[in-house]
Formats: sequence, structure tokens, C-alpha cells
Amino acid sequence: MTTQGWDIIVVGAGSAGATFAARSARRGKRVLLLEAGPDYRSAEMHEAWRSPNPAVALMDPTAAEGLVWTGVNSARTGKQQQAPYWRGRGVGGSSSVNGQIAIRPPMADFEDWAALGCTGWSPEDVLPCFAELEDDEEFGDQPHHGRGGPTPIHRTPRDEWGGVDTALARSALAAGFAWAPDVNAPSATGVSPYPINSRDGRRVSVNDAYLEPARELGNLTIHGDALVNRVLFAGNRAVGVEFVHDGHVVSAHGDTVVLSAGVIHSPAVLMRSGIGPAAHLRSLGIDVRHDLPVGRGMQDHPMALVSIPLAPGAAVKTPHDRHTNVCVRWTSGAHAPADDLMFVSLNQNVLAMATASAGASSGAFGVWLNQGYSRGELTLTSADPTRQPLVEQRMLSDERDLARMRHGMRTLVDLARRPETAAITAGSLAEANERLFAVLDSDGELDDHLLTTVVDAQHGTSTCRMGASDAPGTVVDSGCGVLGVDGLYVVDASVFPSVPRANTNLATIMAGELMADRLG
Repeated sequence: MTTQGWDIIVVGAGSAGATFAARSARRGKRVLLLEAGPDYRSAEMHEAWRSPNPAVALMDPTAAEGLVWTGVNSARTGKQQQAPYWRGRGVGGSSSVNGQIAIRPPMADFEDWAALGCTGWSPEDVLPCFAELEDDEEFGDQPHHGRGGPTPIHRTPRDEWGGVDTALARSALAAGFAWAPDVNAPSATGVSPYPINSRDGRRVSVNDAYLEPARELGNLTIHGDALVNRVLFAGNRAVGVEFVHDGHVVSAHGDTVVLSAGVIHSPAVLMRSGIGPAAHLRSLGIDVRHDLPVGRGMQDHPMALVSIPLAPGAAVKTPHDRHTNVCVRWTSGAHAPADDLMFVSLNQNVLAMATASAGASSGAFGVWLNQGYSRGELTLTSADPTRQPLVEQRMLSDERDLARMRHGMRTLVDLARRPETAAITAGSLAEANERLFAVLDSDGELDDHLLTTVVDAQHGTSTCRMGASDAPGTVVDSGCGVLGVDGLYVVDASVFPSVPRANTNLATIMAGELMADRLG
């Protein structure tokens, strides 16, 4: 079966794809949006995912059905086995199942991108998009912010913070870290409240913010349960996609094809289409159309924890109490990239949005590497689109990253030992972190502990890297066009040259906004 007549075909209805599709349709383009997971109306979302605390959904066995990819796994480091890698599925993508953090990268990230040859991604280019997408209830009238945009930006008042939030903020301020009330200000650093994409205590995903208001448009068509296999070409030009729907193979044709299937599935579609590392594709019997380093260069934020056994008054009081409200951006040393580390509070011990503590009496301080050198790789296991890729993140494989994480962990332990944190702690901090404290003074043993225990923050990027056309790691140019072919683009976090120094959701929405203006 074949469908035709689209100006733009968008693959993936997540943070970038939903944004791009809705914005392009509002500009008059005939848009087909294909999503591998379910298409559902905003009012039909499982109520557990509306909660400010993702632990509510993580501990409800019915909540993840259809909305989280099954079989998508990753080895975080060379010392870890494959384990589930949390990725959203269905309209809204990961914005429907993440921690609702609405934090921008510092503008220094985009200065770096511009220096790498990403023309049109400088701070001056992206800052208007960040302002346009938001409805910031506290800072919306500031020049670098926005009011009235699709994405609400809320900060939990300090008198509603959890015990761990308060302890981290007080400990960090007492240790000399600065206070930065607006972490989304262009050069903010220090202790900040976490902004979240929430209104009236309820999650607002890109399905809610972008797709739901656009469904009335006659030129936007959304197909759920449409698993895209490959891109179709006429000569050197992309002319459509082949996908599976209800057991049938369907071809859709359009003038432009935009892959927004995310860090895992955008590179997988490219490789099944013959665009990727030539030797790898040939080993799977895939005809090579263009030899590019697709799947190589993956990054995420490695995160390590100090557990805090909580006194009764510091524990979360209701299931819907927010799991985190405070972060601390900081620089590890004189020669390190600015803001290369970040501390986070966990009022409830929720690990990387993939597992949760069943009780409310355990909290944590976390540290993650905001900017790293280590890079991983994604490869296909089969040309079959129902088979998931193999992901080897190789976090902390670069010694420079290990050294900074050692420093970050030791600094985090110092904060956890301060009197401001002792005020919320019940029992022995050392006993709760027995293995960590036993190796804290040995670089080699601490390295082994980190490599064995770090989690990722579910902030995967860079499997289809953007950069200068002649740079060895580049897959797409500054306009997100795939090198060597025409009419084919990738617009999602997979194109980020590196993982930004922030949670990735807001930057991914920004990319969808920016590229809709340029391609729509």
C-alpha cells in the first residue's frame, strides 16, 4: 500500500518530532507524522504519568505498557552488563515519561557547537527559540525568557521542597557555592531550583503542548503504531519511507523526510536505509548507500549517588511529592570546562528514571558529569526493524572523565557529611554507603566502584552528530541534512555534537522549533 502527497514526513512523535510536525503544519505544510508507539489524545494519558513524582508511574506495572520501549538495553560502562535503557514510546516520546526537568543548557554549549562548524546554532540563534517555546511563570518577563509559549515552566516554592532538596541547597551554600535563582539564565551557575514542565501539579508533554492543539489542522495526519523500517530513495534523493502498520508494509511518499526517532532509533533507521559505517552494514547484508559514522559518538551523563537514610520528617510524605527540586552546576577545576559537573537532590531514591526505591525513607545526593570526553557506539543487531540495536555507552572510558567523577564524588560525600545534611539523616551515613566509603580514598578502587555502579541520566545524544561537513564524526550538516543525500534530515538529540550541560528535553524541543522555522 502506498500513500502520497506529503510535503514533509516526520518519523517519531517525541520532543523534537511532535514539535517539528505541529509547527510545520501551522506553517501550511502537509505533514505526515509517523510514531512507532500508540497515538492517543492528551486526555487519555495514564494518570500515573501526570504526577510530579515519576516513582508513581515506575511502581505501577500498567503505566509503562506501550509508552516505554521494551528490549532497548545498554551497557553503561565496560564493567556493566546490558540493562534497560529508558526511552519513551508513543506520542510525546520521552517527554511523556521523563522527570519533567525543563532546564536549558548554558549558552556556552552553543558557543562550542558554533566553533565545531554548526552554523546557525550559536547562542544568538537558539536563545529566541528557548524563549518562544516557554511559558515561564516566574521569569517570563525577562529578556531571555518567554511567556505564553507551549511549554509551562514551573519552580516548586522553597517551602514545598523535600528534605533532601533543602539539605543539598543548605550544604552547598554553606560550602561556598553561589545561589542562582534562575538556572535557565544564559550564564547561571551554582545552586538553583529545578524548573519543570508542569502546570497545576501535572506533567505537560509535547503531546499536550504541541500535538493536541494542532490536531484540528486538516494538513496534519498522525499515524500511531507505525514502525518505520527504512527511507525510500529515487536516485540520491529521499522520497519517502517504508513502515509496518497492522502487519502490512506501507510506503509513504513526500518531498522531505525528517527522522526524529531519537538517539536510538534515528540512527537505526539510517543504517537500515544503507547510511552508516560501510563494513558494519555489509556484515548485515545491507546495501551501502553512503558510508557515514552513524551510531558512533553516543554520550549521556554518568551519574553516581550517595545514599541518605532519611529521618521521618525529611522523607516524602505523599506519593506525589516531587522527587527533585534542586541542582548545583559547578566547575571541577581551573582547567576543566565550565560547569562540567552537577549535583542533584533526590527526595526519593529514583535512579535515572528507570528504577525506584519502594520506600520513602531513602533519599540521595547525586553527581553527574555534565560534559565528558567518553563516547559510546550503537550498532544494529539485524536488518529487521523489530530487533533493537546494541548500545555500548562506554561512559567513563576516558581517564579525564574518571578523574573528574572521582573529584565530584568526593565533594558530594563532603556535602553529605556536613551538618546541614546531618539534620535530615537517620542512622549511619557510612553504613548506608559502606562500599563507597571503603574505597573513597583510593583512586583505583573508587574508579572500579564508579565503573561498576554509575547509571546514566537518560540523556542520550550524538549518534547522528552534527558538525562541519569535512569533520570525521559528522553525520548531518548545520541544517540537519544527512551528508551525501538530498531531502533527508535528522532533527532530535541524536544530532547534538555532544551531550549538553543540562537535561536534554528542553534543548530537543528547541531543536524542533528551530528546524521547523528553517525547513517548514
